[in-house]
Amino acid sequence: MRTCEVAVIGLGLMGSAALHALVRRGADVIGFDPLVVGEARGSSHGSCRIYRRFNFENDAYTELSDAAFAGWRALEAESGKTLLRPSRVLEAGPPGSKMVASSRAAARRKGTITGPTNGAEANAAFPAFRLPDNWDVVVQESGGILMAEAAMRAFREGAAGRIIRANAQMQRTRDGIRVTTQSEEVLAAKVIVAAGPWIAPFIPGLKRHLEVTRQVVGWFTPARPETVRYGEFPIFLVEGRRGMVYGFPDFEGRGVKAACHAHGPIAGDDEWHKLPDDRELDVVSATLAEFLPGAAGPITERDVCLYTNTLKANLRADDGEEFIIDRLPEDNRVIVASPCSGHGAKFASAIGAMLADLALDARTQPPQAFRLDRFSGFAR
Repeated sequence: MRTCEVAVIGLGLMGSAALHALVRRGADVIGFDPLVVGEARGSSHGSCRIYRRFNFENDAYTELSDAAFAGWRALEAESGKTLLRPSRVLEAGPPGSKMVASSRAAARRKGTITGPTNGAEANAAFPAFRLPDNWDVVVQESGGILMAEAAMRAFREGAAGRIIRANAQMQRTRDGIRVTTQSEEVLAAKVIVAAGPWIAPFIPGLKRHLEVTRQVVGWFTPARPETVRYGEFPIFLVEGRRGMVYGFPDFEGRGVKAACHAHGPIAGDDEWHKLPDDRELDVVSATLAEFLPGAAGPITERDVCLYTNTLKANLRADDGEEFIIDRLPEDNRVIVASPCSGHGAKFASAIGAMLADLALDARTQPPQAFRLDRFSGFAR
């Protein structure tokens, strides 16, 4: 039987980031994942994700965003690859929009607000938009396009020979954590479980606190291509009457990538294979046509991701959709890394370092907001 200091189960963005951080620190680590980079399953495939420094979901994320930014730049220097492409981020909504107000307040505290502040100014600055003149708008200059698949490859480059491409099972024993596949058996002193939508079977009692949803995305051939070019057109989050839609400039020559931020239908952990039809992308198409006519057009490509979100906690104020990054209360040899879908990708470089700290240093404590003991089933 092989032994190792740390095993990582699940090598999406979070697991790959943890693997990379552990390798760099000289840890004896083995990673497990049946998928190759780019395979269309789970939550981390696809070329890109949005990086926002200021996050309407939680003002406390700004410090995490800054740590992640430093991590992405360090990974770029190490790999020689461009992983975070600078881009402005425009957020817009009706007067009084909480999304815009939250991001604006976070940005104001850092003294970095520039650009349009209402719909009329945004339409003049970015001709693809047709927002109501009185809408609230905030523009972040410090955003970017995270090249997700390239980042996963860069994280894994230094881990040659340390990745086992297979489904893994885990059993806690007195002597260590036994991780098994059909052909391998490894005894690990610690295990990081970062299995995305497949995490619940590894952590008893976790399933009732999670919800996996099917999230669809489309690429749209823009009506006015000259208005949505990278460098001139921003990443956008538009909060219309149908819900929030976000998207990217046409930086790959594939059109404008856009999706609805609202959670899709509850899905099984393998409901990734059926590509979305036009009906599933109706809200996105209609929102582009109404508020971003320069970006609207026929759908040319489609994809599906699975989001894994926490439900509302019951032991302290927590409305759900928050990360879990913690040691398992009844067995601190197991580190739980979930769920980071939806708005977690941009933080992966920082979260990977955090997971490595938890595995290697018993004195390290997880952030209070991310702990498992906010759920009654995991109270310490």
